[in-house]
Amino acid sequence: MTLEEKIGQLCCFGWHGCTALDEQARVCVRELHAGGMIVMGRNLHDTRQKPTPDIDAVAVREMLDALQGLAKTPLLIGTDQEGGRVARFGTAPFSRQPAAADFKSTEAAYAAAYQTGLELRTVGVNANFAPVADINSNPANPVIGDRSFGATVDEVVPMVEAQVRGYAAAGMLACLKHFPGHGDTATDSHFALPTLPHSLEVMQQRELVPFQAGIAAGVPAVMTAHILFPALDAELPATMSPTILTGLLREQLGFNGLIVTDCLEMKAVAERWGTAQAALAAVKAGADMVLVCHTLERQRETYEVLLAAARSGELPATRLDEAVAHVLAAKATLSSLPYDPTLLQGVQHQAIVTTLGAEAPV
Repeated sequence: MTLEEKIGQLCCFGWHGCTALDEQARVCVRELHAGGMIVMGRNLHDTRQKPTPDIDAVAVREMLDALQGLAKTPLLIGTDQEGGRVARFGTAPFSRQPAAADFKSTEAAYAAAYQTGLELRTVGVNANFAPVADINSNPANPVIGDRSFGATVDEVVPMVEAQVRGYAAAGMLACLKHFPGHGDTATDSHFALPTLPHSLEVMQQRELVPFQAGIAAGVPAVMTAHILFPALDAELPATMSPTILTGLLREQLGFNGLIVTDCLEMKAVAERWGTAQAALAAVKAGADMVLVCHTLERQRETYEVLLAAARSGELPATRLDEAVAHVLAAKATLSSLPYDPTLLQGVQHQAIVTTLGAEAPV
């Protein structure tokens, strides 16, 4: 790979075309050499329509095949399909699964992850930014809530383990989030920078436990949180902290997979550091892939800042090559699945949807 192509592999970008590619998608893949692209709700249906229209699965598959066709190196194509209120593929013919907090059994959690993995793969998605490993221990939390499997370690850990296994069985790259824990905050990192004032000892007994369990279960990727943890780093949020990403996640917890940032256009980091500089800090800290979901100007700036840093030596070649290796290793585990409408509407789909329906609150 050229240096320009290596830098592109660190970038996961979004675009705005609805069941179609637009100029942004073409620039991201062809000119910026993006290693990954993220599918948002806006790419699947007109989000202005109420009620939300059903998804045209055939058109989505054609769009994502065309996207892959632009890439020299196969793309990681990700999405956020947690279930409940965070489900980009949230309308028919895809299964509408309960929120994480509504699952009552590990069997159903496994089945949901397995079915989700098959549904996503058959339309061309190969990575899901799920499951949520946060413990919803703060009732005032405005962003996690029922996205979490529960308010205690004992509630969350078995569900996280079950979903990691379910996604793996379906051939889907799963990604735990939001490391090292977004559950005990009263601030939404989309809008401001939260602080979690716990000691490391408290975190080791609570926040970190589901991540340790998911890593032990073989999860291939972890997403960072834009949160300050002063006990570990008083200056930088987890996404940008060498102490947290390299020292804690890599060295102490022994995670050797792909580290992905949460979107760097979120105000928790964008307003104070700027998206591009936050991306550079994140990669230097140990992140392998930076997520910039929305704006082409910021995507281009992120790519150019990373490239300039690699050329100047500010981003060491050893760190760049390590990050690229993690991205390519993750991609090497992915495989294509032919489009199969029975995975969306067949007997297996209906059986699992019926099971999951029994999990939903009455």
